[in-house]
Amino acid sequence: MTIDILQTGPLLPETTAALQQQGFTLHPYYNAPDRAALLADVAPRIRGLTAGAAPAALIAQLPALEMIANYGAGYDRVDTAAASARGIRVSNTPDPLLNDVVAELGVGMMIEMTRRIAWHDRFVRAGQWQSGPAAPLTGTLVGKKAGFVGMGRIGIEIADRLRALKMQICYTARSPKPDLPYEYYPDLAAMAHDVDWLIVIVPGGAETQGLVSRAVLEALGPQGHVLNLARGSVIDEPAMVELLQSGALGGAALDVFAHEPKVPEALFALDNVLLQPHVGGAVAAARVAMGELMVANLAAHFAGRPLPSPVI
Repeated sequence: MTIDILQTGPLLPETTAALQQQGFTLHPYYNAPDRAALLADVAPRIRGLTAGAAPAALIAQLPALEMIANYGAGYDRVDTAAASARGIRVSNTPDPLLNDVVAELGVGMMIEMTRRIAWHDRFVRAGQWQSGPAAPLTGTLVGKKAGFVGMGRIGIEIADRLRALKMQICYTARSPKPDLPYEYYPDLAAMAHDVDWLIVIVPGGAETQGLVSRAVLEALGPQGHVLNLARGSVIDEPAMVELLQSGALGGAALDVFAHEPKVPEALFALDNVLLQPHVGGAVAAARVAMGELMVANLAAHFAGRPLPSPVI
C-alpha cells in the first residue's frame, strides 16, 4: 500500500526517486494546471506534504494529513500553529552541509564587499591596470567587529570562519548562550552601534518581522554594513533602502528580500550593495543531503520511529 504525498514545491530527481523507492506516491501541487481539481481528487487520501509552503488554508483541506516534511532549514512558510492544533508532525532539514554552505556564501559576500574582488576583475579586463591610475585602496575584515542577530547553527559556523579572519565576534539573542565564548548584548541597537558588520541569521516569521528596524540600521551607521542571510522580512526593507541611498548606512550584502523574487529597483543603482538571488543553500551536494534528510523524516514517521529532525 502506497502513501500519498502532496508535493508543494520542486524537488531534485534524486529526491523524487528516493521517495518513490520508499513507497510514497507524489502528487505535484505546485505546478498543477488546476490545483482545485487535483485537491478534489486526492485530498482525502493525502497523508504527507512536502517540499514547499503549507499554509493553514491548505492544511485545512487535507483531512488525513499526518506529516509535513519541510525541504529546508527555515520553515516560516509552514503554519506550525495550524499543524500543531491538529497533531500534525512537522520536520525540517538542518543538514550540517547546509549550515556550511550558507556560512561559506555569507563570508564570501563579506570579503567581496570589503575587498571589491569583482570590481578589480573588471578593472583588469578593461585594461585600466595598464593605463592607470592605480586601483583605489580597499578595506579589510581583519580586526573588525561582527555582531550576530541570532546565533544558531549557521551563525556559529559563520562566526568560526570570521574568527579565522581575525574578526571580533559578539551576538544578541533571546538569552545568552553560556557555551559560546562571544560577548553577549541584550540590546540589538546597542550592539549595532558597536559593530562594523551586522549579520542577520534568525528564522523568519511574525516573531522576527522588522526586527532590524530603522533605529537599528541608523545605529549601525555610515561605516557599518549589514549581511542578511535570514529572510527579507527580518529587516525594515524600505528604511534600509532609504538609508543606503543617503549614505546613512554604509552597505548591505543581501541574499534575501522581503518580496522575493522582486527586489527594490532602487538597489540596482547603488554601489554599496551586493545582491544575490537567495542562493545560500543552492549547492548541489547540500540540496541532495537536504532531500535525504527530508525522505528520512517521512520514512521515520510512517514507520512509527522518532523523526531525525523534528520541529513539532
